[in-house]
Amino acid sequence: MNTLAKLDRAHVWHPFTQMRDWLRREPIVITSGKGAVLRDVHGRKYLDANASIWTNLHGHQHPKINAAIARQLRKISHSSALGFANEPASLLAARLVNLAGKPLNKVFFSDDGSTALEVALKLAHEFTRRSRGPKTKPRFLSLDGAYHGDTIGAVSLGHIDQFHKAYGGMLFKTDKVMSPYCYRCPFNRAKPERADAREYRKCNWECVGKVEQKFFAQKKRGNPYAAFVYEPLLQGAAGMIPQPARWLKRVTDIARAHGALLIADEVMTGFGRTGKHFASQREGVPPDFLCLAKGLTGGYLPMAATLTTQRVFDAFLGEYEEFKTFFHGHSFTGNQLGASAALASLEILQSQVSKITRVKLETNFAQKLQSLWALPNVGDIRRAGLVAGVELVRNWCTREPFALRERAGIRVCEAMARRGVLTRPVGNVIVLMPPYCTTPAEVRRMVSALRESVTEVLGGRKEKTPGF
Repeated sequence: MNTLAKLDRAHVWHPFTQMRDWLRREPIVITSGKGAVLRDVHGRKYLDANASIWTNLHGHQHPKINAAIARQLRKISHSSALGFANEPASLLAARLVNLAGKPLNKVFFSDDGSTALEVALKLAHEFTRRSRGPKTKPRFLSLDGAYHGDTIGAVSLGHIDQFHKAYGGMLFKTDKVMSPYCYRCPFNRAKPERADAREYRKCNWECVGKVEQKFFAQKKRGNPYAAFVYEPLLQGAAGMIPQPARWLKRVTDIARAHGALLIADEVMTGFGRTGKHFASQREGVPPDFLCLAKGLTGGYLPMAATLTTQRVFDAFLGEYEEFKTFFHGHSFTGNQLGASAALASLEILQSQVSKITRVKLETNFAQKLQSLWALPNVGDIRRAGLVAGVELVRNWCTREPFALRERAGIRVCEAMARRGVLTRPVGNVIVLMPPYCTTPAEVRRMVSALRESVTEVLGGRKEKTPGF
């Protein structure tokens, strides 16, 4: 075992990792990257098939982002946003507002996805109290299977027991409502007739009805929801669950009708992942709060932003002694290096070359994924733009899941790593999220590694037959 691996095992505690499992094997120690390729301490190459946990947009060592950071380093790396402005953060705020469109025109910078949600929660909380009266106790609604980060406020919005239950005693109470998980929807009456062409939604929008019932019930209690919090188009940590067309517009119309603010968590879905700059734009649903992180800097540096409206901003204006100030902040708010990387990333994102490349990559990605339908342990393939989740099941006909103790997703990803492709599962769902620079040949390698690994680990060699 190399020295770096030994040091890691001796001292580093990894996130979302059972360290007993970790200590049983030699870790892959990444030392460099270029484009969609990572290299480890032994010189082995791997494809970065989940964009370094959903952050990297344009590939590693992109010359334009490297140059932007280098230019900023020659000026200043960081100065406080408490009482001072700076050039790159001001330019970035204007660029984000322009991309997001009306009514979003104010930007509060923070550090990561969790803090972006914390900002939105605190702002929504205080805005509601100032709108409805100081005795109001604002209440929030989010989706079943929600994951919005790991700080206390963000965890309070989460509804994945595996991640959140342990902290129940520390959290404030929020409510959840049925998410549109079409593959496992109890109301779905559709029966697949072909293994590679599944009709998911044959229902009467019962999931939308559940949302409406929830809002009406809370209104009857005399305390309408302050805000509805959601990931637009796709729930990430829930298992890459896409929302059917028009669902988002329907449920946000209900929320608006009941006076709730809209908090859109686009930490994963933003910056072109689902086709548009922001997923909210796909269905024409402008939120009151737009939470951004991960790809904001192109995957280079930790930085986040919460965009909001003039109406929310004005509720915090007052004389000094009124204490209407938004008492929240971070030491590295508006960091110059992060903002410079973000400006360069957005310039690349908006270039005509990048737009054409993403369209071609999405087409190629969608085509290559189709080959996975033939595997008997692939129950579902869910894709939104350049994000895909492949759900592994024991029996594709019955949709019987693997028990978590069987570590089906983890074992498949370990087999993929042996084939030179790195990703990480969400339970039994294998995530593929290629950087935008990924070539057709690299996409083919990613999908081939997944196909071969599923066959190796789960033993399924007999292909599905078309129909039952």
